[in-house]
Amino acid sequence: MRLYRIHGFAAAVAITVVALAVILVIAQAARHPVSRDTEPAASPAELAQQWTGTHDGPQPYPEVHIDKDVHITMSDGVVLKADVYRPAHAGDRVETEPLPTIVTMTPYSKMMSALIDSAMNNPEAQRFTMDLVNRINLSGTPISGFEDLLHALDGGTVATVLGLDRKLVHAGYTVVSVDVRGTGQSQGLWDTLGAREQLDTREVIEWSAAQPWSNGRVAMSGGSYSGINQLRAAENAPEPLQAIFPVEPGSDLMRDVVAPGGGVGVTFLPLWLNQVNQAKLMPDVQSMLNGTFDWQWLADRLADPATNYDLLAQSLLTPSLNKMPPTLAAALDEDSPFRQGIMGDPSKITVPTFVYGGWHDIFANSATTLYNDIPLPPGQKQLVVGDTYHANPGAGTGRPGAPPRLDVLQRAWFDHWLKDIDNGIADYGPVIVWEQGGGWVFLDQFPQPGMAHRRVYLSGAPSGTSAESVHDGSLIGQPGDKAQLTVAPGLATFCSRDMAQGSAGIGAVFDACAKDSRIAERGALTFTSAEVTERTVISGPINVHLNTVHDAADGYWSVTVNDVSPDGTSTVLSTGQLTASLRAIDDARSTRSPNGDLTAPFNPITLDSVQPVPPGEPVALDIGVIPTQAVLEPGHRLRLDVFAANAPKALAFRPMLNDTELKPQHLALDPATPSFINLPTDRPLPDASRPSAVPQPAVAPAAPTTPSTSTAPPGQAAPPARPERAPESTGAPVAPAAPTAPELPAPTAGRPEPGVPRPAAPSVEPPGTAGVPRAESTQPQPPAVRNVPPPAPVGPGPEPTLPPTRSPAPIPEYTSPRSATSQP
Repeated sequence: MRLYRIHGFAAAVAITVVALAVILVIAQAARHPVSRDTEPAASPAELAQQWTGTHDGPQPYPEVHIDKDVHITMSDGVVLKADVYRPAHAGDRVETEPLPTIVTMTPYSKMMSALIDSAMNNPEAQRFTMDLVNRINLSGTPISGFEDLLHALDGGTVATVLGLDRKLVHAGYTVVSVDVRGTGQSQGLWDTLGAREQLDTREVIEWSAAQPWSNGRVAMSGGSYSGINQLRAAENAPEPLQAIFPVEPGSDLMRDVVAPGGGVGVTFLPLWLNQVNQAKLMPDVQSMLNGTFDWQWLADRLADPATNYDLLAQSLLTPSLNKMPPTLAAALDEDSPFRQGIMGDPSKITVPTFVYGGWHDIFANSATTLYNDIPLPPGQKQLVVGDTYHANPGAGTGRPGAPPRLDVLQRAWFDHWLKDIDNGIADYGPVIVWEQGGGWVFLDQFPQPGMAHRRVYLSGAPSGTSAESVHDGSLIGQPGDKAQLTVAPGLATFCSRDMAQGSAGIGAVFDACAKDSRIAERGALTFTSAEVTERTVISGPINVHLNTVHDAADGYWSVTVNDVSPDGTSTVLSTGQLTASLRAIDDARSTRSPNGDLTAPFNPITLDSVQPVPPGEPVALDIGVIPTQAVLEPGHRLRLDVFAANAPKALAFRPMLNDTELKPQHLALDPATPSFINLPTDRPLPDASRPSAVPQPAVAPAAPTTPSTSTAPPGQAAPPARPERAPESTGAPVAPAAPTAPELPAPTAGRPEPGVPRPAAPSVEPPGTAGVPRAESTQPQPPAVRNVPPPAPVGPGPEPTLPPTRSPAPIPEYTSPRSATSQP
């Protein structure tokens, strides 16, 4: 009997526990009515379809209630203005249940965001716009780039860049759109990404979490500047912040757009400053009519009507380093508040982060770097990089074989981290990139596993592929003969992909400039490889090492790495630039190959780091090229373009520009101090100096010495999407220039897009390949004949001493204490 009672008691306890568990499950389900995607699909395509259905399908809240100009008082008394978008039932019955909250901090005026949002959410206007975008087909025309820009509209761009997606509100999120201090309708002076602005962001997050309509779980949304604010807020994040979704953010703005390599962004910066400073002067007309006008707002605008114009003007007008005004001096001081404000630290990010970047965005330099620096495991950090500019993030998404639209990805990310929905987003990717020359690829990490950095040397020997350039040189597998090549500053880069990038994509409208570099190459030294015979993947950062000579006390160099197709089209894959006097390298923040060659040099760009440029003497430069992912198909070639200018994308700071005197600059090719590209590939490039690498008549121009000079680009069809290829045999890296350090740990293998088999890797390397170690003797090269008249030869300088190899510290795995769900 006693045993029966014990068993009966145990059964009662068990039933009670089960009942409580059921009640908790039901309560949790009631809190999150949108839960139809709790079973992850098996493939990325199925996941994309499922997430799209969740985002675009019926939602629990049919209406949106908007509270305009809500006052949020900061700790120093300054009032920020916010628009609060809340879910509502039919009849504008606002939901009283606390819900997750999305915060966006914008300098572009929440009033403008609201106008654009209203237009995009008008059913007739939206239907008309999408129908128009789908009807436009400019393929094969000289302005197909305009169509590429338009497709941002069907890539979820508007909602994610504005940080204002009404479908999120319909789905049960409250959205808080705030003008940052000194912009839009908010009071104060614009403290561009400064310490006070970052404190404001944290206070807004805390304020939002404490409101009765919030359940205390906060995420952030928005693109560009708003994306940068997200990254900064996520550094040692405040407790309520649980996820961010930055679109095309920057992390190191000095090297992204302010002055990468010491080249001031003279196209983008004026456009951007005009936009923010004009928008912040737009008054609240309604408040003027109803007697609630904010006079403190007016006083603040009169006190600072044109923020940062002085810095831009000083960088372009200050004649000498000896007459440096304080504002410009602060910009060239790493410890100044200005520099600290524009320099993020992704290694401090503590919340799940989904980053979207573009290979030709103004912040392309940051996209892959900041992802790798975030100390979170895959699943808590995700990365998508498209073939886009700053003006069209998301273009190309939402199509078969591509990632879902950005607004769809954002909804899935927030559902997972703020609503605890197991929808498979944590297992997606974690790295999905557009492989230039191919299609979308899925990777476990970036760079793609299986890459090895190899030297590919610059040679004056003609490649027979670029008759219109200042000099047609070659890329070969060993140092060639001595030659001195000259290039002068010019205006050819006004028609270039760099111009398109620097203008945020506006210049991408013209295919002859943005999709083919042959016009720009008329002002460049070009160095072209032999045709590749096998698909060759490029993945990671690139360094261009040049042995230069200047006639003046400074110089400015710009380089692009290009994919040359069999018809001669030269497409820029990536770019870099450097002012010679700012060539100093911080080795602690740079990375190197195992043999000591730089792969990603870090230039401090400060007054303290300025180095002299002795006229007439060799000066070794290492020009960092933005990391990229690309594939050279059989029959294609790799090309390096070397310019002595990069206007209108960038100009050297005025004191350095004056020192250049705009004189011609020289590239001293010498086997004792060679110039080369340190290129990350899965196989060596064919060696253009080998007889087997001579172009075949089927793909060569009609006459080897006079190839076609047509600059009209042929019609280009979109390449088919390709899955990731398996890492292939890398061959032997170049012989070390310094004592060989221990090899870096081999990265873990990547994985292809599910359902697609990997091709077998070749068992042997093809003969005659660039980057294979060779004997010290050099092969005879034909003399350079197109760079006439050549300056007097310059003797070889001493081989620069390379510091010891420094292996980057491994990034520790970190699990956020606020993670909503545990990761597998």
